[in-house]
Amino acid sequence: MKTLTLFALGTLLFTACQATGLSTPIKPTSIMEEATKSNKITKITIPNETSQLIKVTTKGWNTKDGKLQRYEKDKKGNWFKVGKRIDVVLGRNGLGWGLGLHHIPKDARYIKKEGDGRSPAGLFRLGNGFGYREFKINFPYEKYSRTNHCVDDSHSKFYNTIIDSKRVKKDYKSFEYMRLKNNLYKYGITVKHNPENISKSGSCIFVHIQSPSGKGTAGCTAMREKEIVKILKWLDIKKSPLLLQLPE
Repeated sequence: MKTLTLFALGTLLFTACQATGLSTPIKPTSIMEEATKSNKITKITIPNETSQLIKVTTKGWNTKDGKLQRYEKDKKGNWFKVGKRIDVVLGRNGLGWGLGLHHIPKDARYIKKEGDGRSPAGLFRLGNGFGYREFKINFPYEKYSRTNHCVDDSHSKFYNTIIDSKRVKKDYKSFEYMRLKNNLYKYGITVKHNPENISKSGSCIFVHIQSPSGKGTAGCTAMREKEIVKILKWLDIKKSPLLLQLPE
């Protein structure tokens, strides 16, 4: 397992990525010593099989605007930056620790809940790409219609899942259409936040196209259409891509 150690200042202890796009290993000893003084160390382990990572950072827990950078790991275990860092928009109220491949700190102040307007912080698997038309990529992809619903009703047995409403007995009162009347879900990626579908812990988390107004989302991560198309084409299921979201 390769470990990323994350500090309050957003330091990542894997390989340092240079401006050329090439990466060289760094010696973490001095960084570890400085970080230890703050007593604010959160360790998140990246599974060894993962060689694609999407990292999203914000200035703080209550900030809706962030930056996204892609990374890829070579056969020697070195990480490289892929593409340029881009602007993204997150939950209108910022970030809160979500349920994923990490442990929530015991003293966590912000924890993701249903309807809180926060995007989940932590490390998460990606489910599938989706959109309004067929799209051939190296990652699972689904074409959704108006009958596909993502259920956000905490009382439903379908909570936090996308279903075909024509094929199930409806037991929910609240849901999201997976094909909207606008283009925000024209392209998207499902995020496996709250994979055990724990009631009221947050549901229907996606990466999708941002609103023209630039306003915060209900809990998703949004960007311009051309950027999400670029990410979809880059994703490779064989590289077990993950999403890492944290304040700096």
